Amino acid sequence: MKDRTQKSKDNTTDNTVKVKKRGLKHADTDRVIRWDRLDNTANLFPAIAGENMTNVYRISVTLFEDVDPVLLQQALDIVLPKIDGFNVRLRKGFFWYYFEENGKPAPTVEKEHTFPCRYIRPNLNHSYLFRVSYYGKRINLEVFHVLTDGMGGINFLRELTYQYLRLKHDELKTDKDSLTSDTSLNLDDSFVRNFKKSRPRGFERKRAYLIKGEKLPDGELGLMHGYMPIDKLKEVASGYGVSVNTYLVACFAYSVYVTCLKKGPSDKAIRIAVPVNLRPYYDSITTKNFFMMVSAEFHPDEKEYDFKEVLEIIDKSLKSQINKEHLEDLFSYGVANQQNIWLRIFPLPIKSIAMRIVYNQSALANTTTVTNIGKIKVDDIYEPYIERFHANIAMSKGQFLKGTICAFRDEYVFTFSTILSDTSVERVFFRHIAEEGVDVKIETNGVFVNQ
Repeated sequence: MKDRTQKSKDNTTDNTVKVKKRGLKHADTDRVIRWDRLDNTANLFPAIAGENMTNVYRISVTLFEDVDPVLLQQALDIVLPKIDGFNVRLRKGFFWYYFEENGKPAPTVEKEHTFPCRYIRPNLNHSYLFRVSYYGKRINLEVFHVLTDGMGGINFLRELTYQYLRLKHDELKTDKDSLTSDTSLNLDDSFVRNFKKSRPRGFERKRAYLIKGEKLPDGELGLMHGYMPIDKLKEVASGYGVSVNTYLVACFAYSVYVTCLKKGPSDKAIRIAVPVNLRPYYDSITTKNFFMMVSAEFHPDEKEYDFKEVLEIIDKSLKSQINKEHLEDLFSYGVANQQNIWLRIFPLPIKSIAMRIVYNQSALANTTTVTNIGKIKVDDIYEPYIERFHANIAMSKGQFLKGTICAFRDEYVFTFSTILSDTSVERVFFRHIAEEGVDVKIETNGVFVNQ
């Protein structure tokens, strides 16, 4: 297992569904200002977001050359007006938050000077809900989850990168200001479109085992990236008869079991939240949030478990939940509550308090979260200029160590993000994978050096 320590703060279509356009006429002009409702999941994020729970995720692309900040700003200025889902600001209504078209200049591209996934203050960001930064060869996109999930973030970052490369390289200047045909601009609320009435509640609220320990200094976020060849990792996972995603989730659960519980019993389950992309189940191409959380659960008793046994339990747990009927139950419950006439009549401040109470009751039901961005593909003409992608997510209540998976070309990247100074779980995780014959290369953002 090779170890490299990074010195920077991080190293890390056309629409097929027609959506009704909404707009308000500006008081001083004849221009109609576009507005839109938040999707069902997004309604929660403004109610709970703050400095300590930012609900911001990062997707970054590393090029084979240093980033020119002037050209990156030009690229952002060109791309942003074309992507309505990002060209908005968040407004407070009497009953709900809503999006309104943002007529201000694009956010200022800055050299990265702080840690990832910090809270986005719209009043310091031209009212936008995302930020773009750069460091060396890397372009970072950070998104407040109220806008979109990982798919929407990838769409935006790809188009920004393509436009930047077209400005940078003469051989790519053809049709320099157009979006690619496979980038969706769809803003359908697929939760509302596909929910079924009278579905039972399916969320877990029992408290899970929580990873605790000494924390990094306030404001710091530690990142540890593990680079692994796709073919070998697939070979190992298929040897167990599971997907790579299930295998990596089980490795995380096993690492917590070995490191924190010392292979002993626990009165609380190790429960890992796993976001599931709902688009394939409903042929959706929305760029709004459209995912649902399931929980992979392993509850150790007096028996001592080996990795294979933990993997079998995690696999069974995930398979019992990742099916269309169960996922529909989960999101339909939330949509039904949002559309309940008696709940709708309450003003926004009361709704926000209620959402925070419900969130706090369920937040400690998971030990951690592992989100899989999937394999990122780029157009062939741009691929020679791109080295790799990274992704990571922010901390949330009770979850101080999280994992994010993405893949590009022939490489998987598993990124741990944490505010804990002890890296024992991460080391056990990568050591176990290396012992199974996978070449693992490790890179960190340097915060663990003196720990």
